[in-house]
Amino acid sequence: MYRLSKRTIGNGFLVLIWIICAFIDVHNGGNYGSIIYKLFAAAVFLGLAIYSLLIDFGKVKPIEKKREKWYAIICTIVMIAVAFVILGNYDVDTYTHNVKSKKIPESFNGFRIAQVSDLHNAEFDKYNSTVLAPVFYSNPDIIVITGDMIDSRKTDADVAISFVQKAVNIAPVYYINGNHESRVPQEYEKLKKGLLEAGVTILEDSSADITIGDETITLVGINDPTFGMKLVDDAMEQNVAHRLLHALPENDNYKILLAHRPEYFDVYAGNVDLVLSGHAHGGQFIIPFVGGLIAPGQGFLPEYYEGSYIKNNAEMIVSRGIGNSIFPFRINNKPEIVVAELTKIAE
Repeated sequence: MYRLSKRTIGNGFLVLIWIICAFIDVHNGGNYGSIIYKLFAAAVFLGLAIYSLLIDFGKVKPIEKKREKWYAIICTIVMIAVAFVILGNYDVDTYTHNVKSKKIPESFNGFRIAQVSDLHNAEFDKYNSTVLAPVFYSNPDIIVITGDMIDSRKTDADVAISFVQKAVNIAPVYYINGNHESRVPQEYEKLKKGLLEAGVTILEDSSADITIGDETITLVGINDPTFGMKLVDDAMEQNVAHRLLHALPENDNYKILLAHRPEYFDVYAGNVDLVLSGHAHGGQFIIPFVGGLIAPGQGFLPEYYEGSYIKNNAEMIVSRGIGNSIFPFRINNKPEIVVAELTKIAE
């Protein structure tokens, strides 16, 4: 007669615990990364339980003690690595940056802008509260969305529309498109309709003034250069320059440009005071002491992948964004919400 060993019973119990925890998260609309990891852990302990069971039934011989210890170490390292990747892709950082300028009006000192970029239809939980919560707690005066709300490979405009329907309850929302919107014109029209109905201001090669008291700043938004282009070639930069020239109003206001692609910073600099951009996905894999590995439009080791850059008296902030596209995951590169706080400095 066969008897179950304590190891088999223990592993089976852990399988049950992990599965119960996962289903509790599902029931409560919990973070999908947490659910995926718990199911992964359950699968690992299920494998160990099956192995122990086969030993109990005499179907396999137990591994030598020394080798078993190494297998345990390897298994632990793998579980930690998988947790690092999965949870790191479903957790959202908040990057707060102080933007200082003499040109910022006094009334806008402390004005907070929350930037959401490259959602790519991402859903982090049932209500996307993992993304919305840091936006809410940043206490923004406005929210700007800098393109790629949808993903052309797995387009679902309803996810993006649902997100903005909640975001507009936090603060006024301004939106520009990205390259993925340009690839799916019918879905983009559906997205625009949903955004407008939610009360979002869409900037397509246009601008909008924001006034506090008798002082005003100007938001400028340009379409992705792939809109209206048959070929993607050297004309892209000329296209960007043309769109920017068309969108810029003739005033001396402090100007904030919403532009999806950071690689055209040379074009933006000198024309506006602050640029909020995305597209680079943080370089996808951030290598310590090196930086981002690869970004669309910039290739390997991109110059602009996260954080702040200054050129010709203009500052550009590049968001790592929220979702993924071609690469289904990030490494050492958490999704993020950017919060730009304007600070008036003395003349």
